[in-house]
Amino acid sequence: MSDPAALETSSGIDQQGIDLVPTNRRHGKAIDLFFLWAGTTTNIFTVSYGALLVILFGLSFWQAIAAIVVGNLIAYPLLALASLQGPKTGTTNMTISRSSLGPQGGRANGLFSWLMLLGFEAAGLVLVYYAIAALLGIFGVDISGVTQVVLIVVLGLIQMLLPLIGYNFLMAAQKFATIIFACAFVILAVLILPKVNIATGEVGADINAMISAISLVVVSGGVSWACSGSNFSRYLPKETSPLSVGTWAALGGFVPYLLLQSLGAAMATVAVGPDVDLSDPLAVPAILPAGFSVPFLLLVGIGLMVQNGTNLYSSSLNLQTAGIPAKRPVVVVTDSIICILITIFAVAQSSFYALLSAFVGSLSIWLAPWITIYLVDWVMRRGNYDLAGLMNDKGGVYWGVGGVKLPGFVSLIAGMIGSALFANTGYFIGPIAAAISPQHPEYAPDLAIPAGIVVSGVLFIALTITNKKKNLGIA
Repeated sequence: MSDPAALETSSGIDQQGIDLVPTNRRHGKAIDLFFLWAGTTTNIFTVSYGALLVILFGLSFWQAIAAIVVGNLIAYPLLALASLQGPKTGTTNMTISRSSLGPQGGRANGLFSWLMLLGFEAAGLVLVYYAIAALLGIFGVDISGVTQVVLIVVLGLIQMLLPLIGYNFLMAAQKFATIIFACAFVILAVLILPKVNIATGEVGADINAMISAISLVVVSGGVSWACSGSNFSRYLPKETSPLSVGTWAALGGFVPYLLLQSLGAAMATVAVGPDVDLSDPLAVPAILPAGFSVPFLLLVGIGLMVQNGTNLYSSSLNLQTAGIPAKRPVVVVTDSIICILITIFAVAQSSFYALLSAFVGSLSIWLAPWITIYLVDWVMRRGNYDLAGLMNDKGGVYWGVGGVKLPGFVSLIAGMIGSALFANTGYFIGPIAAAISPQHPEYAPDLAIPAGIVVSGVLFIALTITNKKKNLGIA
């Protein structure tokens, strides 16, 4: 087998897949994770989540701030914990999940994670398209019909190049992007904050809406990124301090999410009204002064391309875990083509904010059980993994029954069922959630996250303790 490091040097394309990162490719410091995650999350997507809380959930400004603080305090410690295994194992989160699900059970998990990131990639490309189309419109270029499709294809191909170049380029791009975009959003805040109407929605929403809003904040941030935590920390030297890894990874996401989601909620209080077209994802930022429009739209487009580069990188790794026998560059190209097709379809749909809320809300049905099982398994085995077993997809200590570790896989399925019963994603309302609010089930609280955590966690612990040595693969 060729040395991945040599492949990257000779071709300029990073070929590292889910296989263990060699010692000679381990470099950098934990603080690099701060810039990676800060660069990934410092964009208009994060602002949109804050606006969602006011626009769709009907929260007052101060309720939105409370939901943002509580949700992110819950979410980003989970990203921190899911980043700790990378330096020690040298492989990805989905590969590590084989220890609790088995190689074959892990394939389903990898598929779920791939679909999640594909959705985020497509949503990101939608925003990139709207930003660049608006920018071209300022200069009198009409984007419609065939030119609309051509623009989406071109933008999709451009963003595809970032993950193909590889991890080192992404780390450098994210560090640069963090500084540039942080400055831009400071200027944005200066322009917006004097106009904030904190009395908008002064009565606010009820407790059910607050619960659902907090759930959206949790899933949209640290929990959805947790699937990729070790994908990047695995490049750090094995002896890197776990405390440093977790701290910098968490702060890199927490700080931008806290500030930018709050800014989004503030912008929504200015823009809410009959003149806001919620089918346009840039309707809320459209309140900006005209002189800021061109640089703002450029930053939106470039920033989201950098973020999507990170998504594409992790997405391709997850698809490999799902059993697709293709090198990562091939998967990235395929992923990008699918993303382009989804985006072409999506731009013709209405209400970006409603679609985004429904998509993010549905993720908790899988994410809550997965992160619970992943972290409980890590704690119960005290962070020790058989690396050869993680790489063995035809046998080994994690094989279980037919390649499936039944305690973990059964707990995952049961947790997903439990989450679905209590979920309210906007387009799907679980029967138990509907029963909580029988008169108006559409306003039922979204309790998918706590339900998924309790069901999967309790069941996994019970099934594992039954025969600990056999189920955990500990000699």
